[in-house]
Amino acid sequence: MSAQSLLVPGELSPTRSVPGNIRRPEYVGRPAPTPYTGPEVQTPETVEAMRVAGRIAAQAMEEAARHIAPGVTTDELDRVAHEFMCDHGAYPSTLGYRGFPKSLCTSVNEVICHGIPDSTVLRDGDIVNLDVTAYIGGVHGDNNATYLVGDVDEESRLLVERTREALNRAIKAVRPGRQINVIGRVIESYAKRFGYGVVRDFTGHGINTSFHSGLVIPHYDSPYATTVMQPGMTFTIEPMLTLGTYEYEIWDDNWTVVTKDRRRTAQFEHTLVVTDTGAEILTLP
Repeated sequence: MSAQSLLVPGELSPTRSVPGNIRRPEYVGRPAPTPYTGPEVQTPETVEAMRVAGRIAAQAMEEAARHIAPGVTTDELDRVAHEFMCDHGAYPSTLGYRGFPKSLCTSVNEVICHGIPDSTVLRDGDIVNLDVTAYIGGVHGDNNATYLVGDVDEESRLLVERTREALNRAIKAVRPGRQINVIGRVIESYAKRFGYGVVRDFTGHGINTSFHSGLVIPHYDSPYATTVMQPGMTFTIEPMLTLGTYEYEIWDDNWTVVTKDRRRTAQFEHTLVVTDTGAEILTLP
């Protein structure tokens, strides 16, 4: 296990501005989004728009990831992703979502998800997850990945590698006619080989014109996830695996989720559309 000291909150920079000509999601400036009441199966036109949003999100994440290095702040990664999305006509979906103050999530080491970019300096041996969502053309594209910072210990490196593989295996399990719970079954059975925890209370989700449609995609084998996949359904798969417990605590900022035992955690995510034969990844750069 890494001997790195535990994370503490840093200082937030001022809110970054978005050019006025870029379309905002309806929830910006409001306490919460309007509940989604539309279908989970999307039209070809919506799926095509999501390919555009997904590609920009993936490219923004890649661009921010190029700046990951010891000594770089998580706020700097936010700046890079923010400017990339705005330069490509997209709104950073997290900015103003239920009050979230930044344009991506940066989750370092023991942070499971929803880490807020701030003055925190990345250290040699850290791992950091970047979670980037872009809104353009009236739809969202959402992806994340965990990256190594400098020289990372073997235990953490394997956790990252195996979490990526868990996502890949889950994507291959997507088929029309199957229940959603096959996704979590595949992830959990793979994670158990290595004794990893599988986070239960933070899940994948339906996504389309809504950032979170209400459709839940568990990453464990849930008996309640019986929705049958159909061609045209769009959702995310985003497994979060931990070296120890999947139990968690939330910082006073009401966003940052950390493992209860403060051991490390990794996550990967893609936005998908169910096809006639499997799944198409919409968040490819």
